[in-house]
Amino acid sequence: MIKAGIIGGAGYTAGELIRILINHPEVKLDFVYSTSQPGKPVAGVHQDLLGETDLQFSGQINKNVDVVFLCLGHGNSVKFLAENQFSGNTKIVDLSTDYRMSGEHSFVYGLPEFNKEKIKKADFIANPGCFATAISLAILPLAKAGLLQDDVHVNAVTGATGAGTSLSATTHFTWRDNNFSSYKAFEHQHLNEIGQSLKIIQKDKLPEINFIPNRGNFSRGIHATAYTKFDGNLEQAKKIYSEAYIDSVFTFVVEEDLHLKQVVNTNKCLLKLQKFGDKLLITSIIDNLLKGASGQAVQNMNLMFGFEETSGLKLKASYF
Repeated sequence: MIKAGIIGGAGYTAGELIRILINHPEVKLDFVYSTSQPGKPVAGVHQDLLGETDLQFSGQINKNVDVVFLCLGHGNSVKFLAENQFSGNTKIVDLSTDYRMSGEHSFVYGLPEFNKEKIKKADFIANPGCFATAISLAILPLAKAGLLQDDVHVNAVTGATGAGTSLSATTHFTWRDNNFSSYKAFEHQHLNEIGQSLKIIQKDKLPEINFIPNRGNFSRGIHATAYTKFDGNLEQAKKIYSEAYIDSVFTFVVEEDLHLKQVVNTNKCLLKLQKFGDKLLITSIIDNLLKGASGQAVQNMNLMFGFEETSGLKLKASYF
């Protein structure tokens, strides 16, 4: 058993991490650190855990745990690690944007489908963003085959939990209910992550990613559609994607029409390919809190420690 700690324990991603880790066969959850809830029962905040755990939020950190997950607001992970030192044996998985871009740090970008061998050897992981995960898994097989030559057009919708627990004008129920809106058109921060992956996988001509993110009036999940020119036929496209994900335990190319209830509450990404004239349409669906955040973080932890990749993540979709 390894010991794990969570920093920033009161948010949505931390709640999902707690749910996974208290049921993980290889992990003991040692502490859940929170500056806003110290001494209070974890299940008092994450009420889906009532009867599941008697853990309390901690105001103290065990610096000798085997792995720590940073579930802090964007910009706060760098600050936290500058002020707090962990042991030389502690592995770190950061769920913020702070270390996702290459630079003067030793964090490995944690997209397992395309970076698995580096993740296995890493001590520090930058967990991908939710939109970046859904879109990257939709288009990177074409880049790997050297066939992503034309502009890509992406339209994606995310649930309200993607905005976190802090309330804003666009997260109140009265605004979100029976409503739909786009935001950060062509400028979403996850575009940088996707572009970075494209540069690594397809080093020559890089296409422009035209991305329109949308807010949906549901709680969780991402439904993304991406299309680009593709000279081959549908069977050739399916072969490219099937080969790209042959060793993937969570990403699947399927024939069925896709909807979010197939993936919500799981660590899966489902992809469907369709050909319309000279265009290939790729539909990608994930749970933004699991494959887009906490589930992928545990998947990365499993790879780092040599556990079965699916350990703790054999979850059933909330289909009904």
